[in-house]
Amino acid sequence: MSDTPGPEPEERLPVPRPPAEVAPVERFTSPPSVRAVELTPERAAQVVRQSSNARWVGFLGVVVVILFIAIYWFYELAPLGFTEARLDTEAAAQQVTSVERGYNLYEANCARCHGANGEGGIGPTLNRQDKLFAHLSEDYINNVLVVGGRYVCGNPNSLMPVWSNEGHPPGPLNYIQIEDLIAFIRAPSTQTYTKRDADLFEPRRDPITGETQTFKGWVDPAYKPAPGATPYPACWSDEFATPSGAAPSGSPAASGAPGASASPAASSDANATVLKLVASGIKFDQTALTAPADKAFVIDFDNQDPSTPHNVEIKDSAGAVKFAGETFPGVATRQYQVPALAAGSYPFICTVHPTAMTGTLTVQ
Repeated sequence: MSDTPGPEPEERLPVPRPPAEVAPVERFTSPPSVRAVELTPERAAQVVRQSSNARWVGFLGVVVVILFIAIYWFYELAPLGFTEARLDTEAAAQQVTSVERGYNLYEANCARCHGANGEGGIGPTLNRQDKLFAHLSEDYINNVLVVGGRYVCGNPNSLMPVWSNEGHPPGPLNYIQIEDLIAFIRAPSTQTYTKRDADLFEPRRDPITGETQTFKGWVDPAYKPAPGATPYPACWSDEFATPSGAAPSGSPAASGAPGASASPAASSDANATVLKLVASGIKFDQTALTAPADKAFVIDFDNQDPSTPHNVEIKDSAGAVKFAGETFPGVATRQYQVPALAAGSYPFICTVHPTAMTGTLTVQ
């Protein structure tokens, strides 16, 4: 009943639902022979055979890997003299590339002061074997390029600038270019290298013959200093310094000429022949001189290369030094008193630039 007036509400009962029936579907769709848990003798034998085959395949795979590693090791790392190891071949090829890049760097940055072939000029000689033997080591050259010329002789006003971009102030070359430049300076003279274009790195060719242009390194691997030889000085200019109180090298007093004066400008014979010789542009103005036999003579030597040391050294045909004049920087003049020489042909050089400055003295 309800407190609300009116007819009684209609009573509603739950709607009956038909019972749910499971669809008649088989639980397994595979045939009974497949659903069998136990192994038949044939199936068990097949499993055993497959397992044995798998073990053999794994064993053979391991053997193949071991043989490959052994063969690779002998071929690549220990060729036993039959061939060159590939890693060594690649390292040698990279070294050649480094030297050839260094040649271009030297040509662009260093040749103006040190000469196209390292013969020296404004800067010291680089291609001398006594310097390359121990003095111009890789570490030494690297320090000079990073610190500058003050590292060589402690000269804060040295013309040699800082080349490394890690120096203070920084220079134009990065560490790879520094390594290439050192590789060129230390390259062996027994190997021939190819001159390459600085931009494309293609081989340069002679415009007339069309042949590929080449160059050789400076270091002679067979060079050994003479027993008891004095090591090259740390400061290159010390090689040409005259000891205090001593007569200049090549002066009459130093050469031991009888009755000669220690002054290079004083002549023992007012009638002595005077030969004029000028050094300019890292070369002699004359490559042939003539002097009288068995008579002392004078070489009036004019060094016109500013701040560049030069001298005159005379040797006989066997290579023995007959006269060595004082080495001095330009612009300056010296008069060398040369003792009497027997008739013959005598080569003369500048000891600072022995490859660029040469000539022949004929005594008759």
